[in-house]
Amino acid sequence: MKKNILLLLVIFSISNSFAQFTITSGKNSMEISSNFSGFYNYRSLNSGEVDQSKNRFKLRDAQIGIEGRIGSDFEYTFKADIADMAANTITNVIDPENPGLLNANVTYKGFKFLEVEMGYGKLYYSRNSMVPLENSAYWQAAEITRGSVFSVRDIGVTLKKNFWNQRANAYLGAYTGLGELSLAGDNDPSGHLEYIGRFDLAFPCRYRYTEIDERHTPIPMFQFGVAGRYADKKLPVGTSFPTNATSVYGLKVIDGERYVYGFDAAFQYLGFSAQFEIHQMKSKPQNPNDPLFHNYTLDQTNGYFLTGGYIAQINYYVKNWRTILSARYEELDLNDLVVGSARRFSPAIGYKLKGSNNAMLKFQYFNILRDESIDPQTWKEQFRLGFQFQLK
Repeated sequence: MKKNILLLLVIFSISNSFAQFTITSGKNSMEISSNFSGFYNYRSLNSGEVDQSKNRFKLRDAQIGIEGRIGSDFEYTFKADIADMAANTITNVIDPENPGLLNANVTYKGFKFLEVEMGYGKLYYSRNSMVPLENSAYWQAAEITRGSVFSVRDIGVTLKKNFWNQRANAYLGAYTGLGELSLAGDNDPSGHLEYIGRFDLAFPCRYRYTEIDERHTPIPMFQFGVAGRYADKKLPVGTSFPTNATSVYGLKVIDGERYVYGFDAAFQYLGFSAQFEIHQMKSKPQNPNDPLFHNYTLDQTNGYFLTGGYIAQINYYVKNWRTILSARYEELDLNDLVVGSARRFSPAIGYKLKGSNNAMLKFQYFNILRDESIDPQTWKEQFRLGFQFQLK
């Protein structure tokens, strides 16, 4: 109890020490930003479950970020979370949504006709994972886009191009394919890369990657995106992936080929906003006896299985009350060979405190409407209430 009280005091006292600095020198500039957040979590366990260790305070973010520009040709980004680094050191397990190192990359704009981004950071595939979570009322992303089904960060090279006054954006990249584990330095024994492409189009004007319409946009705005990714990670006989590479569901990297396709849509108008996103993954393990086939024969599976899911979210920003109201429904089917899929409903509220537009109380409620039969949870409901402060 004393530890919980001490952490709560830290949550509400340390935030004022974070600040943003901007340094300029001629055509060069650098900005230092920060983000701090913590919450209390409570779970309503299923019948027969006794482990209540998840009822606790948690320091979610203690981030420091550096963004800069050198002349007109180079931009760079570095962002790290000290809280996650400390947790990962103790548990020796990387949370894909909170990996510690968030961004470390450089973008070259000297070619004029396209930009080249090199280094580690968010992948340009899923719109939901590209949107900064700290700008929403949520504490946690939807399950399919958290980083356990497919990676949301990796090391590689991305070619970027925008058209039509930034209404249209195209991305094409090659990456190690191991997600956050790519930071260890080596690829898996296959040595093959993962390739990702995305194209999105907005009208009638540019649409930023945001969830909330805080400005109460006076004209309806839309954005549609399509994306795909491919990896051939067939392992040589007698070799295996690095520890934890396949993640909790065993799907993040597979011993075989994998195709992933996604579509997303976003809308905002007069404070209202909505997002929809759907993904399907076709996995083709090279071993007919792979556990992912769940003992089905090759004649029954035709050598592949499907994973899929979608997210539907609506939001409204009550400007006079400085309040974000959101509701999200999500569905995830880990393997179509096994009957059953997970369904969750999650509303959230964010209240921006007077004195700073970046200080917010956030509450999120999780309700498992139907559990996934492959990896069932020990809880039915979950509540998170906490405080976030950022300067950017």
